[in-house]
Formats: sequence, C-alpha cells, structure tokens
Amino acid sequence: MTATDDVDLTASDITWDIEPLLIDPGVAAPGLDALLDRADELAGELDPVRGRVASLTTDELIAHLQTTSQLHELVGRAANYSSLQFAADTTDPAHGALLQQVQERATAISTRLLFFDLEWAELDDEAADAHLAHPDIGFARHHLAGVRRYRPYLLSEAEEKIVVEKDVTGASAWGRLFDELTSAITIKLPGEDGPVPLEAGLSLLADPDASARQQAAAAITQGLEPGLRTRAYVFNTLLADKATDDRLRGYPSWISSRNLANEASDQSVEALVDAVAGRYEIARRWYRLKAEILGVERLADYDRLASVAESERSVMWSEARDLVLDAYQSFSPELADGARLFFDEGWIDAPTRPGKRPGAFCAYTVPSHHPYVFMNWTGRSGDVLTLAHELGHGLHAHLARPQGVFHQFTPLTLAETASVFGETVTFGRLLDATDDPGERLALLAQSIEGSIGTVFRQTAMNRFENQIHTERREVGELSVDRLNELWTATQSDLLGDAVEITEGYRTWWSYIPHFVRTPGYVYAYAYGQLLALSVYRRYEEQGPDFVPRYLDLLRAGGSRPPNELGQMVDCDLDDPGFWDLGLDLIEQQLQAAEAAAVAAGRVEPS
Repeated sequence: MTATDDVDLTASDITWDIEPLLIDPGVAAPGLDALLDRADELAGELDPVRGRVASLTTDELIAHLQTTSQLHELVGRAANYSSLQFAADTTDPAHGALLQQVQERATAISTRLLFFDLEWAELDDEAADAHLAHPDIGFARHHLAGVRRYRPYLLSEAEEKIVVEKDVTGASAWGRLFDELTSAITIKLPGEDGPVPLEAGLSLLADPDASARQQAAAAITQGLEPGLRTRAYVFNTLLADKATDDRLRGYPSWISSRNLANEASDQSVEALVDAVAGRYEIARRWYRLKAEILGVERLADYDRLASVAESERSVMWSEARDLVLDAYQSFSPELADGARLFFDEGWIDAPTRPGKRPGAFCAYTVPSHHPYVFMNWTGRSGDVLTLAHELGHGLHAHLARPQGVFHQFTPLTLAETASVFGETVTFGRLLDATDDPGERLALLAQSIEGSIGTVFRQTAMNRFENQIHTERREVGELSVDRLNELWTATQSDLLGDAVEITEGYRTWWSYIPHFVRTPGYVYAYAYGQLLALSVYRRYEEQGPDFVPRYLDLLRAGGSRPPNELGQMVDCDLDDPGFWDLGLDLIEQQLQAAEAAAVAAGRVEPS
C-alpha cells in the first residue's frame, strides 16, 4: 500500500477547521474573549427589561428577543469552539481548561437572562396569546410557547440562578470527567505494537473472524476494568443530582423532564417503549438466523455485529465520499450539493487519534455558521453508513439555519429523522446496485443491525436507565455489581435465548456517554428511526413529488410542534399504531434477509 493509499484508508488528512467560529461579523476582533465580552455587553442591554416583561409591547418584546438571539450566537460560537477542540483531543490540559473557562463565563452570562423566561412563563394566557399572534414574532413563536410549558416546574429566579451556576461544578463537570475517563481508555490487541483507543476494539466486533471478535471483546473488558468504580461513582453522582433536581421542580418521574423537552407526553413515550419491547422477537429472530449463517449454535454477545460478508474489505475514505454523495444525488441534487460542502470546506474531522472522544456526532454550532461532523473512521463498511447518517444531521442543521437560534434545533425525538433517512437512502442505493445474493445479504444485515441497534438496543438501554434512576431514588447508591446486574437483565430481556451474554459484557454499560450527558435521550433514537423509516416509505410511495415536502420539513427545523412537522410528510405521530408501521418495515427487511440467505446458500430452506 502506498503512502497515499494509507492516508485515504485512514482519512488521516480529513480534519476540520474550527477557527472561523471565533470570527463573528458583529465583533471587531476575533477570539473567544471578544465573543464573550460582546455577549456580556448585550446581557447588560437586556437588564432593563427585568421586572417589566408583563408590560412590554409586542414590538419591545421582539426587540428584546432579537438582542437575545445575537447574544446566543456569540456564546454558541465560543462554546462550540471549545467543546469541539476538546472532543478532538481530550488529553490536552489546555483544551480542558479552555472548555471550563468558556462554560463558566457562559453560565455567568446565562444567569443574567433567567428572569425573562420566568416572567414570560408567569404572564397570563390572554396577554401571551396576543403577543404570539403577532406576525413578526414567528422567528421565536414556537420557542416562546415551549417556555410556557415549563411553568409548573420553574423555581424562583434566585433558585434558578443557583441551579445554573452550580451546574458548572456539578453535572457539567462530572460529564466532562466522564468524557476524559472514557477517552483515556486504551486496550491491548494482538498484533499491535502498543495500546490502541477503545474505538479500535469496538470496530473489531464486526470482524468476520470469530477469534478476532473474541479477542477484541476480551481486550475491551480488560480495558474497561481500570477506573470502573470511578465511572460507577460518576453514574451514581449524576443519578442523585437528577433525582434532586426533579424533586425540587416537581417532575413526576425521572423521564418527565426529557419528555417535556421532546414535546412528548409520558404516555406516548411509554407506548413507544411498549411497542418496541413487544416486538423484541424481531431482533432475536435475526440473531438466530445469523448464528445459522455463521455456523454456530448460538451467538455470543461479541458476535452480534459480526460481518456476514464472505469477505471483508477495507473502504477508502474517497470511495465512501463518492458513495454517499451519489446516494444523496439520487434523491436530491440540492442535498448532494450541501453534503459536498462538508468534504470540500473542511467541516469534517474523520480519523481516529489517541485522546479523541469515541463515537460520531454532528455539531449544529449556530445559525450564522455551518455545522461540523465528527467521526472515528476505521475504514470498515459500516463507517460508510455512519458517514451518511452524520451528514444527514449536518444537512438538517444547514437547511434549518434560516430559522435562527430559537428554532434551528428540533426536539430529540425528531433529531434523527434526517440522519436515518440519509442513511436509508444510501443503503437503498447500494442495495439496488447489487444483484449477487451474498452481497445483498451482507447489505441487508448491515441495515437490520442498524435498526436493531437504533430501535431495539436503545429501547433496552432506556429500560436500563429506568431501572438505575428508579433504584437510585428508592434504594440508594448502586454498586458496580448492581449496575452490572441491571445492565445484564435489561439486555437479556432483548436478546432472550438467541444470544449468550458473557461475563465480560456485564460492564459494558460503563463507557456509554448518553447515560451521563443526556439522561433519557436514548429512546429518541427509536422514535427517530421508526419515524424516518415511515418517512422513507412515503418517499417510496410518492417518488419525486415527495422531495420538496421533505426538504421543507428539514428547513422548518424546530419551528413547529413534532406532530405538525410529521404532518408535512403525511405522518400522524398521534396515531397509536404509528410505531408498528415502522416496526413492520424492519420485519420486512428481515424477511428479505432470510430469503437472501437461502438464495446465497448460507442457510437451508425452512
């Protein structure tokens, strides 16, 4: 392999340029301090409104919100710069110090704005509705309506200030510690000269060689052992912190605040979880088929992601780029042009590096800037779909930029819509171009396992979260052994008799960031995946006529309630049977995989 090929395989030269975040057109000098200094000045300009929100005219309210928007842009630039720099290398003390500095200054600024939400929430309904009816307030209408939904759970201004200011050394600090601890985890793999990042071992769980998977799993378990008690203590501390916050605010359950933020009722979320858990057999059925394909009686937990391809090849970065752009082009040239910007303009950080945070994500940044995509590229085929997935997030962010700071983001329940849709379009493009039964089986396996990971596994992880939050509140601090037991029990509920859970797998809860950073988040993956599959079905049914409405959905960002956004693409999110529609689509893919396995001669006809 030439040096050029090695660079292409590892994507070692695909790094982002985040320096433009430090330049704002409204600030004369570039830099973090200049951004935050100007934001502090704007906070001072907003102070005279304190105590007067109820008496503001609509024009005065709009002017206040416009200044607030400018402030959020400035703070967002600084916060995104420091957090992205930290994610790219969590081991550099300067990056951690800068992140903390920005968080502390941003918190000090945000506490000066707390009065507005509290006073706005207390406004009587008639006055609030009159403001919201004004045609010029559309840039913040849905946001303002959302603030009022929190009215029963808000504290006094003095109390809210304490909560916000203490968070810098509380939940936020514990989250940063967890990131540093997990980013520092290294493992020892056969054939490697020295320790490698955790991500390298996780990627080997898709290796077609059974011994390689087993050795990787053992190495991961061994790598997770040091610091396990410390990470468990982080978990317990944050579980207790959330319990205290929920008690003081009066939330009825551990998940209620997340559901409120997602604009979803506790009952609707429970219906989603019950629907998915009621169809766990789809996942088990796939794992039984996979065991037959691999020639084993029963899968072990480290076999779940094993490639069923008869040969596994590495994927060059340039090849992945072309595949994904071609897939987006087949659906919408506008989306393809937007995706191309990420590659051409330095909006992606792709290679694995020591100290780099595990996983992949898209940072929306702020509406006046562009988003960034963060990956840990390993050159495996699954990374292609991950790239398509994160670019979907990026395109959603890019198209929604005109909505401004109040409406660019969607609730988490809709945040996966564009990403899963983009991934599904890419998968469909690849499948249509493949006639060979063995290759079709390999592609279908990737898609099914993506759905299992996103829908069924995330729901099982929601059940784990439910257990640990509930037990921490009712019983007290959870030991490592108890966390292991609850993780194993909720995983067993999903896997049943189709997969053997090994002793080492019992500690694998301890590196998952969502439990720490965003409690209650994981069910949104299932919500978003099933919604996106249903949206894709609409595309299959309606063809090109569907594309403009889908693009309008992306452009809308979070400017409307989720049920109205769903209606834009003919999806009724209030229909109790809606989730089963998406689950049926996954089962249909499973049936196609079963047929492909027979056609490829990998299993005997039933």
